[in-house]
Parts: sequence; C-alpha cells; structure tokens
Amino acid sequence: MRFEQAGTLVGLQLTQSRMTFWKRWTTTTTTISDSSRKSQSMLARRELFPNVIEMNYQARRQLGCCVYLVFDQNEWGLIDIGYEDTFHDIIEMIRQMDFPLSQCKYLVATHADVDHVQGLKLAKDLMPDAKVLAHPQAAKLLSEGDRIMTYAEITAQGISIDLPTVETDQTINEGDVLEIGNLKLDVWHTPGHAPAQLAFRMGNLLLSGDNIYRDGCVGNIDAHHGSDIPAFIRSLTRIKESDVEWLLPSHGPSFKKDNKQLQETIDRLEKYQHMADFGTCAVDWPLLDEWDEELARG
Repeated sequence: MRFEQAGTLVGLQLTQSRMTFWKRWTTTTTTISDSSRKSQSMLARRELFPNVIEMNYQARRQLGCCVYLVFDQNEWGLIDIGYEDTFHDIIEMIRQMDFPLSQCKYLVATHADVDHVQGLKLAKDLMPDAKVLAHPQAAKLLSEGDRIMTYAEITAQGISIDLPTVETDQTINEGDVLEIGNLKLDVWHTPGHAPAQLAFRMGNLLLSGDNIYRDGCVGNIDAHHGSDIPAFIRSLTRIKESDVEWLLPSHGPSFKKDNKQLQETIDRLEKYQHMADFGTCAVDWPLLDEWDEELARG
C-alpha cells in the first residue's frame, strides 16, 4: 500500500499483523463515521405544542398550507399534506425526525382543496396502511377528482393543477373522535369556506382549517367552491363561544384565540350576506329592493 505524507510518496510494506490492524482501524472508523453521519442526519423535533409538529415551522420556511403531524406513543398522523412538489421534503423531514412511516395511522384531509390534498395520493401509495380520512362530501370530490370545487381549475385565472384521485378509507363527521396513541381529537364540522370543512379539537387547541387566520381573514368565499356565508358565521360563532385557547389554522402561524377579532370577522361576514360583491353567496341585495321601491314611486 502507499501513503502520501507531506507531499512525498512513501512506500510501505505492511506485514500481516499490520494489515490486520489496518483493517480493524478502518472498519472502526467507518462505523464511527456512519454513526456520526446518522446522528448528523437526525432532525431535532420542533414541537409547536406538545405532541404537535407543524411542517412549515419545522422546516423554518414556507412549504405551502400548514401540515400538522400529531403523535403519541408509537402512532402519528398528518392533518393535510399539501402539494406534490413539497411532499418529498415533508416525508424526508418526517424520516429525519425518526417517525417510522409504518406507524402513520391517519392521513386526514381538512377539506378537498387542491393546495391541501394534491400530495394525498403519493402519501397513500407510500404509506398504504395509513387510513385516508375525510368528510363524506370531501371524499366524493377526492374520488371523482372534481377540479372546480377543489380550485384545481380556475380557467379565468389560467390556473390548472393536477389533482390525482384518491379513495377515502373512512369518512368522518361531526362528533367523531380520532385516537392517536392516548390523544383524542374531536371532529368538528365547520362549513362555510367549503361544505366539507373540518376542524379538530385537541384539549385547548383547535386545528381550525380555513375558518380564520391570524390577521382576521377567512378562507375564500366563492359560490363555485360551495361557500356558504350563513354557515361560515355559525362556524365562527361556535369557535368564538368555545373554550379553546389556541387556533392552528391551515395557512399562516398559530395564534391565541381572540374573541374580539372573531366578533369583528363575524360582523364583517354578516355584511357580506347583503352585498352584491359576493354574488350568489349573498342572501340578498337590499339595493335592489330600494330600487324597486323607487321605481314604484316613479
């Protein structure tokens, strides 16, 4: 064997004993190196709350919609999965945090919008034992690949996004309870943004979907999407009147529930019911009644 030392090649004839030592030393250092690399590849878990990891927060960068990993004991589940193009980054982080993929119990869709579920088929293919859960109306959209109700196709804005179909293993609805280890997540049906919008209560936390964000904005209100303003108001009122303390939305950071902000949002939506701005989502348009009266008066 030949070694390079200080730029000079030095010939060295190894004896059998030295060769044995060399093999042992290289084997040991290789093992240490592999172990070191494995240690370095492990990712410290950044829990947003106990037993809850949010993947944008974990990555320290925006990946898309919030993807919540809820875990306890030897089970874990995902609330939403996001787009296909961030799916592999999310899975790699999950692996590096030492969550075995075989222990994923649930793949949950808060609703069927493409930005929440495009990667769901990839997730199911990778983790076939995990159950895909969704509201019955969302399950239908996922199975049929409805492109309008899911925002996968918005022709006027030139938006056209692939939406792989996926079958739901189990539908869930108001009053159901999801169990992950010893944790219990109460299922709330909170329609408004979408007919199938679900939220999940875990103690003083509410994984609140697209109901409300930290700035007081709400999920899109769009007739083609099945939005329902009166239902939205009821859902927000329920959240306001509940004793949950923290809201974990589908977009943006988590935030402490603020009843004043919630009431302001409810008041704003109350006005939306009577504004032409919201087309068929509005329940009436008082201006037309006033105009009718003016016309009648001549």
